[in-house]
Amino acid sequence: MNTNIKISPSTLNIQECAGWVMSPDAGGIDVFIGTVRNATKGKAVMRLEFEAYEKMALSEMEKIAAQALAKWPVQKILIHHRTGVLQIGEIPVIIAVAAAHRAAAFDACRYIIDTLKETVPIWKKEIFEDGEVWVAAHP
Repeated sequence: MNTNIKISPSTLNIQECAGWVMSPDAGGIDVFIGTVRNATKGKAVMRLEFEAYEKMALSEMEKIAAQALAKWPVQKILIHHRTGVLQIGEIPVIIAVAAAHRAAAFDACRYIIDTLKETVPIWKKEIFEDGEVWVAAHP
């Protein structure tokens, strides 16, 4: 199996994710780690809450991985996304891509995170000191 797709309320483990894509024929591994930042548009963020339409989200994530595998010469793709309440500094998403050469790993990784944010039904609520707002899970 060359893909590892997961949505979970549990803490994501960077080392486990990077380790899963490692292989002797991969000369380049690109890992994207999304973290909860402390501000949005100059407004202090207290925490984020993520919700997903899990069945559809997993299906879309599988589709994105298949598209990346077809478009670039990559060996392994991991896409893990968290749900639930996340504090500043916590990790809501990890994407890891292994390829023989770094260019394919970089290009596929960027494609995966950009497409995930556009098409996967995962929603984020930003909690501020003076209120909250639901936003798409992209900047």
